[in-house]
Amino acid sequence: MVQREREAIYFISDSHFGLQSEREEQLKLEKLERLFAMIREGGRSLYMLGDIFDYWMEFRHVIPKGFSRVLCLLYDLSRSGVEVVYVAGNHDFYLGNYFERELGLKTYYGLNSFDYAGRTFLFAHGDGLGDGDLGYKLFARFVRKRFNLGLLTAFHADLTVGLMKKLSYLSRHHKPADIPEESNRLLNFAESIAEERDFDYFVCGHNHAQGIHRLRNGASRYVNLGTWIDGTCPYGVFMHDAFHLKEL
Repeated sequence: MVQREREAIYFISDSHFGLQSEREEQLKLEKLERLFAMIREGGRSLYMLGDIFDYWMEFRHVIPKGFSRVLCLLYDLSRSGVEVVYVAGNHDFYLGNYFERELGLKTYYGLNSFDYAGRTFLFAHGDGLGDGDLGYKLFARFVRKRFNLGLLTAFHADLTVGLMKKLSYLSRHHKPADIPEESNRLLNFAESIAEERDFDYFVCGHNHAQGIHRLRNGASRYVNLGTWIDGTCPYGVFMHDAFHLKEL
């Protein structure tokens, strides 16, 4: 049997597993299974751009419970030969070595890039980029320092996970989503980067403002992947030299 060529690059973000009702979580899992089946057929890579879980805090010997089906799906996808990349978001307080050692994923923080099919992609969750949101930037710098992580993980796991859940709630509610400055912050950041370097796509999530926008230079595009918590399950796919936003 001839193996099908893997050529498509897939992107998702902000599914926030663990946030919603049991019925809504089940629907999201079913959509994730459908997406992963498509990726196994012809996908080259999957880029998960943060906040896949509503909170994640990894300990030396413990991981949060309640996400076993998602983790199994990720492991199966990675074993099938698909490159799976996980970029930490503002609800991913710490990605340790579990995803890499146990599941075969690659993990990153901040703004990163890759080249494929003659195109340059910049990718990030979006938290901490651009002007403003100084409070979060200081918090992220504090919580992800190795010494401070050591203090957090030294506490009983139940206590620390409870704290992380509370911080996830505050992160989601500390600023209304309809503030124009917040909605446009990442788009403005992409415009500023386009003045400094060449790229074809800037792909992110974070503010849940789904869409594709041509930047002022005429050559680059800003892509926001949206969120899975409003009843839709969007994803991005680059194939045949074009980027599309689709829904499951």
